[in-house]
Amino acid sequence: MNKTNTATKLALITERSKHNPQEKFTSLMHLLNEDYLKKCYQELRKGRAPGIDDRTLESYTDKEIDEVIKSLIGRMKAKKYKPQAVKRVFIKKSNGKRRPLGLPTVTDKIVQLAIKKILEAIYEPHFLDSSYGFRPNRSAHQALKAVHTMVMTKPVNWIIDVDIKGFFDNVDHQWMINCIAERISDPNFKTLIIKFLKAKIIEDGKYTKPIKGTPQGGVLSPILANIYLHYILDLWFERVESKKIKGYTEIVRYADDFIIGAQTKEEAYQILKDVKERLSKFKLQVSIEKTGIKEFGRFAEQNSKNRGNSKPDTFEFLGFTHYCSKSRAGNFLMKVKTNKKRQNSSLKEMNKWLKRARNLMKARDIWRILGSKLQGYYNYYGVSSNSRSINNYGYQVTKLVYKWMNRRSQKRSFNWEQFNHYLNLHPLPKPSLVYSMYDIW
Repeated sequence: MNKTNTATKLALITERSKHNPQEKFTSLMHLLNEDYLKKCYQELRKGRAPGIDDRTLESYTDKEIDEVIKSLIGRMKAKKYKPQAVKRVFIKKSNGKRRPLGLPTVTDKIVQLAIKKILEAIYEPHFLDSSYGFRPNRSAHQALKAVHTMVMTKPVNWIIDVDIKGFFDNVDHQWMINCIAERISDPNFKTLIIKFLKAKIIEDGKYTKPIKGTPQGGVLSPILANIYLHYILDLWFERVESKKIKGYTEIVRYADDFIIGAQTKEEAYQILKDVKERLSKFKLQVSIEKTGIKEFGRFAEQNSKNRGNSKPDTFEFLGFTHYCSKSRAGNFLMKVKTNKKRQNSSLKEMNKWLKRARNLMKARDIWRILGSKLQGYYNYYGVSSNSRSINNYGYQVTKLVYKWMNRRSQKRSFNWEQFNHYLNLHPLPKPSLVYSMYDIW
């Protein structure tokens, strides 16, 4: 079977799934053929950290990867394929804590991507519009805009900001398997997914076998998380919770991070209580520190003043602080700014990189990578009303560049006049707003 046939079969699966929402797929393993796995290998992203075998994507030759894929197919057909242990590493979060990441090997990533594409073909037609994270043609900006539209056009006066405590580490395996079984009855395909859920984890030379969780960092984890939360949260909220609430309510979810809007204070507290009970049924808890109810909307500022407070509540979502403001005409307008912790964390990382790179690279290479980093930052944070934050970020980075470029040697390289002249000759990306949230009417 060639690549075209595999792609065609996935498209047909999507159509079947869309038009037959109760159908269970009984035969999927045959899709995992050599051509399909080779295509998945070619789609893997380069420059990623290696797994337990210390092999990167770039380290494989075409001939070697062909042999690897043949071996993978043979082991899967013989039911002897077993994922290698996942290497656990930790990255620092903006709050000082560490986030665990699981790094699979390249060969296991190939199989994971193959499974992911099949799961997407089956489940994507049924995921709800309220879900935005790690989905084709959906983005964090769209989730932010959905929140903006909800607050600006719906009778929302309260925001429920929910954070699931250690979601990826606490996904219950049996419930996950039950969710998969809702649409898939191919026993061999289900077993393959279970093997990835149960793959051993190595940390500091010690192996452990997980009894729960799906490691962040793997190709498969995001789609599994979306399937899990589709059943335990999204459908429940749409079919059960929103029906029992008399006032307006709406949920916007990006992966395990979600916001719920409510019309009244009493119902906001009821919804949060119900959400906690619902998650508890599936052995999940909300983070007490990060979960809360905020008065927010067109009446929040005046109500805050009536209580003697100078400013109304704000809430955090996807790296932005959302706050109540006014348009030039004096009307209520929700605005956003970069979360301070996120910006400070980004500046610290930039400072570390410049310090490290200044004597390892030529100036033109530093400039090229720096430009890419800045453009990536502006592409994400350059949304309506966030000019001040991104301009401040650009200014702070410019100061850091001046500092470290002057420490490439013992002799001072630039004064500010010379540096600004250099910037004119070799300009870096300028802070700019690239995404509008105000064109909602």
